[in-house]
Amino acid sequence: MTEYSLTALRQALDAGQLTSVSLTNQYLQRATSMNDTLEMYNCFNPAALEEAAEADKRIAGGERSPLLGIPVAIKDNINVRGLPTTCSSKMLENHQSVYDATVIEQLKAAGAVMLGKTTMDEFAMGSSNETALRMKAKNPWDSTRVAGGSSGGSAAAVAAGCAPIALGSDTGGSIRQPASFCGVVGLKPTYGIVSRYGLVAFASSLDQIGPLANSTEDAAILLDAIAGSDVRDSTSITFAKPSYRAAIGRDVAGMTVGLPREYFIDGIQPDVRAAVMQSVELLRQQGVKVEEISLPHTQYAIATYYVIATAEASSNLARFDGVRYTHRSDLPGGLKEMYFNSRSEGFGDEVKRRIMLGTYVLSSGYYDAYYRKAQRVRTLIARDFQEAFKQVDAILTPTVPGTAFASGARSANPLEMYLEDIFTISCNLAGIPGISLPCGCDSQGLPIGVQLYADLLQEEKLLSLASAIERHVKFEITPAKNSLEW
Repeated sequence: MTEYSLTALRQALDAGQLTSVSLTNQYLQRATSMNDTLEMYNCFNPAALEEAAEADKRIAGGERSPLLGIPVAIKDNINVRGLPTTCSSKMLENHQSVYDATVIEQLKAAGAVMLGKTTMDEFAMGSSNETALRMKAKNPWDSTRVAGGSSGGSAAAVAAGCAPIALGSDTGGSIRQPASFCGVVGLKPTYGIVSRYGLVAFASSLDQIGPLANSTEDAAILLDAIAGSDVRDSTSITFAKPSYRAAIGRDVAGMTVGLPREYFIDGIQPDVRAAVMQSVELLRQQGVKVEEISLPHTQYAIATYYVIATAEASSNLARFDGVRYTHRSDLPGGLKEMYFNSRSEGFGDEVKRRIMLGTYVLSSGYYDAYYRKAQRVRTLIARDFQEAFKQVDAILTPTVPGTAFASGARSANPLEMYLEDIFTISCNLAGIPGISLPCGCDSQGLPIGVQLYADLLQEEKLLSLASAIERHVKFEITPAKNSLEW
C-alpha cells in the first residue's frame, strides 16, 4: 500500500487525518503546476472543491464508501454535466456537456470528486496522443516521449500523481497501451458490463469504458463502482455482478495460463520479452501451470479491426456536421459547402483518414468484399479465444512490443503507428476483458507492461492473476511525485 493507494487515502479520510477538500486541492495544485509540461488535462473542474466539501459533510455524517471524497480524472470523451466534452477536437471545441454519462452518475453517487477532463487522441483515434488538437499528453517518465493513446492523458495523470485514479476508454487498446507506457494499471472490462451511455462513440461494437489506477486493487475498486446494467445503453448486458475487489490477493495455485505463440514474435524488444517472461516465472512459482497455445487468426486482427472500426467511425461521426452543436465554418457558400467546409475544418487528418476508409468499405460494391468479410474474420478470432479458454484460465502476452517511443517518431507513418496495438486489438474484437500492469523497466528506465486476457465476465480471474504478479514484481519506482500532506 502506498500513500497514493485508494486504501491509504480512504483510511486517512475516514480517520480525519485528511479532508477531501485538502486532498482535492493538492491534486489540483500539482496537476496545474505540471500541466504545461505534461499536457495531461484539457480542463479542470471549477466545482471540484465544492464537490469535495460536500463529500466531507457526508464523511462527517458517518457515511463510508470506497470512493467518497476521492478525486477522479475523466477522459474527455465522457460527458460530465457542466464541463466541456471536446474529444480533443476542433469539431467539439466549444461543446459543453448538458448531462452526465452513466459512469459519472455512478461516481457522483459514490461521492467521488471530478478533477477535470484528460487529453486524448482526437475522437480516440491514435496510439500516441499526438492527434489531439492542442494538449498532447507527454510521458511522465520522460517528457520527450509519448504517453500512449488514446487515453494517454488519464494514464499520465495517474502516473505523475496528478490523479489517484482515472477513467479511460478502450476501442483497440486505448487504456492498456498508455497504461503500459506510463507504468500504471489499465483494465478493459468485458464488453457490455460498463455502460457506454454518455461516451462519445468511436466504434460502438468495440468501445468500452474502464479504469486506470496505481494498482490492481484500485482498478478493482473503480470497476466495482462503474460496472452494472443500464437500460439507457442497448449494448449493456444483464449479469450477476461480483465484488471485483474481493478477487485481489486470491490464491492462484492450480490455475492455468496460456502463452500464445503468435504473440511472442520477432520484433519484441529484448527487455520487454525478458520482463514478460519473468512475470510468467513468478506465476509458476505460485503454482500456476503454463502452457503454450495458439490463436491462429491473430495475423488478421489488425486488418479486421481497421475495417470494422473505421466503418463504425464513419457512421458515428456523420452526426458532426456543423448544423447543430459542432464547429460551423464561416466560409461563404450554400448548405452543401457549409457541410463540406465545417467537416474539413473541424476534423484532423487521422479522423478524416478513418472516415474516408470507413465510408469506402461500407460503399456499394465493396461492403461484401471488406465489411462483411471482416465481420466473418472477427467471429473466427472470437472462436480462437473460446477454444483457448477451454484449455486455460487466462492468456498472458506483452501489452506492447516496446516501451514509449519519442514524440513525433511515428507520426509520418500511420501503418507503423497502427502496429502499436497489435497485441491489444483482438481483445476488443472478441469482447473479452484485458488488463495491463507494469512488470519492470527497460535499459532506459522506461516501464514495461504485461497483459492478461480472460474469458467473458471473468474479471475476477483476471484480477487475481494480475495481483499475483503485482505482489511479486514490486513495481514501486515511479516518476517524480511530491508527497501528499496529511
